[in-house]
Amino acid sequence: MAAKENLQSTAVVASLFNLSERRVQQLAKEGVIEGRKVDGVYQFDLLPTVRKYIAYLSDKANGRDQKNRKTEEEKLAAEADLKRAKADMAELQLKELRGQMHRSEDVEAITTDLVYTIRSMIIALPGRLAVDVAAVDTAPEASEIIRRECYQVLEELSNYKYDPEEYAKRVREREGWKEAADDGDEE
Repeated sequence: MAAKENLQSTAVVASLFNLSERRVQQLAKEGVIEGRKVDGVYQFDLLPTVRKYIAYLSDKANGRDQKNRKTEEEKLAAEADLKRAKADMAELQLKELRGQMHRSEDVEAITTDLVYTIRSMIIALPGRLAVDVAAVDTAPEASEIIRRECYQVLEELSNYKYDPEEYAKRVREREGWKEAADDGDEE
């Protein structure tokens, strides 16, 4: 047998729960309690309203309210993201230490060193060639001397090889491990 509705106004529910009428309206808007408009005024069925409000207070007291649950889930997700990011950073550092990956600034520095080496070799060409080219009488002879010297420079450059130890040295210097590595070498 269905219980008969006992509709009460916002003021009665507020008085019963020791709340303001505005707070009762907020609880209805949040879906904690249910009300409906009757003749343009919000009315609440007393028994279901009391039960729902008691359940809401019980959940809130036991930390099971919706806001706390969402906040806790967000906190756990943020912690998981942080742990994932730290693990990714550790993996990248390990790859760097193993020489499987290089930082862009290290690659840039070593490339810059290579460019300066090439530059100095090219700038040295006139001084190295001046006497030999001045001693010949024809342009083809001068051209051959210049070509030979250019090929010699290119041959020297072709012997440039990737040196993983050079990258490792830069990593140790950046991380402040240079001293520790040097101490171990002395023993």
